[in-house]
Amino acid sequence: MYAVSADSKGLDTVVGLLADVVLHPRLTDEEIEMARMAIQFELEDLNMRPDPEPLLTEMIHEAAYRENTVGLHRFCPTENIVKIDREMLHSYLQNYYTPERMVLAGVGVEHDDLVECARKHLVGIRPAWGSQTAVDVDRSVAQYTGGIVKLERDMSNVSPGPAPFPELTHIMIGLESCSFLEGDFIPFAVLNMMMGGGGSFSAGGPGKGMFTRLYLNVLNRHHWMYNATAYHHSYEDTGLLCIHASADPRQVREMVEIITKEFISMAGTVDVVELERAKTQLMSMLMMNLESRPVIFEDVGRQVLATRSRKLPHELCALIRDVKPEDVRRVSSKMLRGKPAVAALGNLADLPSYEHIQAALSSRDGRLPRTYRLFR
Repeated sequence: MYAVSADSKGLDTVVGLLADVVLHPRLTDEEIEMARMAIQFELEDLNMRPDPEPLLTEMIHEAAYRENTVGLHRFCPTENIVKIDREMLHSYLQNYYTPERMVLAGVGVEHDDLVECARKHLVGIRPAWGSQTAVDVDRSVAQYTGGIVKLERDMSNVSPGPAPFPELTHIMIGLESCSFLEGDFIPFAVLNMMMGGGGSFSAGGPGKGMFTRLYLNVLNRHHWMYNATAYHHSYEDTGLLCIHASADPRQVREMVEIITKEFISMAGTVDVVELERAKTQLMSMLMMNLESRPVIFEDVGRQVLATRSRKLPHELCALIRDVKPEDVRRVSSKMLRGKPAVAALGNLADLPSYEHIQAALSSRDGRLPRTYRLFR
């Protein structure tokens, strides 16, 4: 996304600058080398930071969509960085920077003026990569597979210092939800808000989500858990609802069972008060985000690009208000019929098997099958 904020009197100049940046990037050798160095640093930082959420998100998608679409690696492999040159970047721009994949959005400007600027600066302009016909890009539909991705790693020294971060094992469990084009997208968004969660040391306060299920049922009852957070990733053809949890490696099995129980409880009784609170939180978050003009034109652009139309805030709020307890139970029951996706990072000696996690999510109470050991 390319964005700029300026006085509306300079609309023609601003659109001209945006068009020049998009269609005629210089891509000098110095800029490409600086970008390579920045990417190298970010990849190294990714493997060293105490917060593993970006890495776990990559792993859970790899597990859920094995070797296809959104399950392919999002982060560039280190050995490929040096292979990316100006020719490769121009090839990418030629295939993906095409008119049908672009949206020009504006806030606080007259529509006819914006259309006139688009005709002047974007229509019929020869881009820096030439006028060759773009090849057909991959339009594969995401195929949910489920599965597990594990990464054994020593997490005892991720945050050295006078007060080092404790060694934790991180688990993320996910199930297929729905795409943002489906009617069940709104009930899933409400369910995600109802689950909520966060870190055990997160400060409370209005709107902080301290009355969400993962706080009330998990973090408030199990002092040894450092994190329990729900995430919902939604795409054009699929979706993934996940719960990320962190705890001491010796309590991994108990942590996994707590999370599977929470998944099972999603399809159980939904209290009217907690549902109304989740809906109010979701609407509040939506409206607060849209108070910022840059967010508004980003929202316009993303919605039009993804759905060819835009739902106004009051339309989205009406859809959120219409969500009923039976809607949440219905989408949860449907989700639980699928195979789980599991990502695990850290000391995994006590991690239950994938088959046991799948059995727990297929049971009535979410309990893991009992295991017996002759020797310890």
